[in-house]
Amino acid sequence: MEPSGRKLTQGFAVIISAPSGGGKSTVCHKLMQRDHALRYSVSCTTRLPRPAEKNGRDYHFLSVDEFKRRMHRNEFLEFATVHGQYYGTPKHLFDQTIADGSVILLAIDVQGASNIRAKRPGTVAIFLIPPSWASLRNRLRGRRQDGKEEMERRLANARGEIAQAKNYEYLVVNDNLDDTVDQIEAIITAERLKLARQDLASFGIPELTLK
Repeated sequence: MEPSGRKLTQGFAVIISAPSGGGKSTVCHKLMQRDHALRYSVSCTTRLPRPAEKNGRDYHFLSVDEFKRRMHRNEFLEFATVHGQYYGTPKHLFDQTIADGSVILLAIDVQGASNIRAKRPGTVAIFLIPPSWASLRNRLRGRRQDGKEEMERRLANARGEIAQAKNYEYLVVNDNLDDTVDQIEAIITAERLKLARQDLASFGIPELTLK
């Protein structure tokens, strides 16, 4: 949660990426349950919802035509084709949250993360890595609606996604959910406490603002 007495001059974004099945959405929702000051960027996608997913909570599920209309209206901060489907990050909520001095979470793939970091410097990037290749395979096998062919495609893509982990600032092994969330909370707290993000005048101590 927001450190007591701290006011940010500007908010920032926290990207959480992982290979498909790596648990990035689950981790984000757990973080939101613990820290109500966090905002969550709900991505848009053309893929079909999975069981238990809700439109507007997990994703904005759009038709291909509607997604392309929003692309042409320049409503996305970034968009990409992942596993044969369109995914995009709405621009307005992202920029408004930063301007309000809040922290926004994004559960997005490595393509989207790279695009956003290029456009919005100061974005914090965290990569979740599975504890083992076998654990990732088992998790994807649990998605029965994807089918064997889709699972194998996602596993093949996961190798390339994991290779991009070296481009991130933080690497967290997602073995135990509570431990993973604890570590990411610590990262967010540390980022909030960075001197460059502080509104020093809000402390009411003249010596902090003297040059």
